[in-house]
Amino acid sequence: MDRPPSMSTWSKSTYSGMQENCLEVAVLAGTGRAVRDSKNPGGPVLGVTDDGWRAFVSGIKGYHLA
Repeated sequence: MDRPPSMSTWSKSTYSGMQENCLEVAVLAGTGRAVRDSKNPGGPVLGVTDDGWRAFVSGIKGYHLA
């Protein structure tokens, strides 16, 4: 996606701890979410619709790494 205009807040899960392999998410007003790699904040950004974000979150709920 094109770089979103000035994201006000990028958030990282509190489950990330000190891990370096994290995603950051920003809310796009009325259109969904933007996702980026926390190690490369100036890199590519993935845009996800609200419905797509809900499906993603629903799909990972309850998933635990062994």
